[in-house]
Amino acid sequence: MIMNASKLIGLTIILGLFLACGNKPKNSLSYDYDKAAAYFTADESFFPILDEQLDVFMATAALDSIRPLYTNQEEAINKLMKNETWLAFAARSLSPKEIQNLKDRQFMPRVIPLAYDGLAIIVNNTNPDSCISIKDFRRILSGEASNWKDIYPNSKLGEIDVVFDNPKSSTVTFCVDSILGGKPINSKNIGAVKKSAEVIDWVEKHENAIGIIGSNWLNDKRDTTNVTFNKNITVMRVSRLDSATVRNSWQPYQYYLYNGNYPLVRTIYALLNEPRSGVPSAFAHMCRLPKGQMIFLRAGLLPVQANMNVRDVFVNTK
Repeated sequence: MIMNASKLIGLTIILGLFLACGNKPKNSLSYDYDKAAAYFTADESFFPILDEQLDVFMATAALDSIRPLYTNQEEAINKLMKNETWLAFAARSLSPKEIQNLKDRQFMPRVIPLAYDGLAIIVNNTNPDSCISIKDFRRILSGEASNWKDIYPNSKLGEIDVVFDNPKSSTVTFCVDSILGGKPINSKNIGAVKKSAEVIDWVEKHENAIGIIGSNWLNDKRDTTNVTFNKNITVMRVSRLDSATVRNSWQPYQYYLYNGNYPLVRTIYALLNEPRSGVPSAFAHMCRLPKGQMIFLRAGLLPVQANMNVRDVFVNTK
């Protein structure tokens, strides 16, 4: 009798385990692990730096391949939430609601800060004004200032033509959340192209234009010291004070991100939700390891694990 009772208890436990394993998590979405692990999503503005990271990863990791899908930030995160990918790169963390949603479906989401990127304000080379305050930039985005004379009384450039990379990009999100305090962008002449490279092209060809773009797009590739920006456009100096001057305004160089002088700084995150330790996890963690952090540093961004040596560099602007 004792033996039979023990067998009965053991059988009951085993059946209970099978039933538990057969139950799907509450609100769970079905997924194909291999399909989701085949690629990562990312805001398109991070294309240059992530392609560099991916080249190094694929050359050194003895793992299966992973490919990028560059899109807008909203779509990149949506695909993560739908189990269509396990890895997304964005300029924001997951919200508490998003994290709870994933946890309710028995996932373990991870938010990994990787580097800091200066959001650059660029204008045409014919524009004589190269300094702007956060206050005046806010006035442009809100629509309060629609003419260059509203900011610079002596300007002869006419209406301000504002251009973004994508209506749903991380750049737009940053401007709405961090500059306008959640209010919508309401500039009279505002437009968006499809890619970050097109912002540079537009500003280069339109003298009235002002563009907003991630600084990782601006480095002059001929300068290995990362102290020279693209010469086809002007990168504005930005000031926290209400009146911008050369002395109180800064460009998005690494050191000014590091010491806090440059005010428009966003964090690049790897948003990871992989249910096992596969290629997406390996790539995300490589970006945080010294090898990946050095790639961010050489590209002109500020790695989160920065160990910077500061020295004076003479730049010949002729």
